[in-house]
Amino acid sequence: MIGIIDYGVGNLFSLISSFRMIGEKAEVIAKPEAVGSADKLILPGVGAFGDARAKLAEHGMDEAVIEAAKQGKPLLGICLGMQMLFDASEEFGLTDGLGLIPGRITAMQPRLPDGLKVPQIGWNALSMREHPLFAGIPQGACVYFVHSFSATDCERDTIATTEYGISITAAAARDNVMGTQFHPEKSGRIGLSILTNFCSL
Repeated sequence: MIGIIDYGVGNLFSLISSFRMIGEKAEVIAKPEAVGSADKLILPGVGAFGDARAKLAEHGMDEAVIEAAKQGKPLLGICLGMQMLFDASEEFGLTDGLGLIPGRITAMQPRLPDGLKVPQIGWNALSMREHPLFAGIPQGACVYFVHSFSATDCERDTIATTEYGISITAAAARDNVMGTQFHPEKSGRIGLSILTNFCSL
């Protein structure tokens, strides 16, 4: 069973629908004690890092997720959920992340060429390293992004990048912990294939 972490800041309906389309059972998990019942975990998220991080910690869900990851349970963070996997974010001041992947979340705007706006919204091509999450996905496949911050100082664990005036971390992984800055659940056939690959881990 795929457990989708519900802490009030994720698009759960799209995720549940996507897993239904690929024939996988997914359930929403809103209590720390339920995390252990899932075979794999999804950490979604939209909005501001600090607010989301505080909500995740409200009822101890952050510690439950960290413990599950340390025990080897596959964990996929999506968009803001991916960002929270890292050490810290500089959005509206420095806020600690979950510390599961080394690196920091920083604003894209100061690094972008003139004329490019944030948030980055729309379809962009992936340049991927070999990783089970991308099995059968062709280089240059396009996925859907919407974000103003991105992961930096994480080259060792970066498994995909995209170009938006500069190279942007599109996905990262360390052992059983993975994250996509893009939204697989909004990325059509390619996104469904990535979710299928995650379910096969």
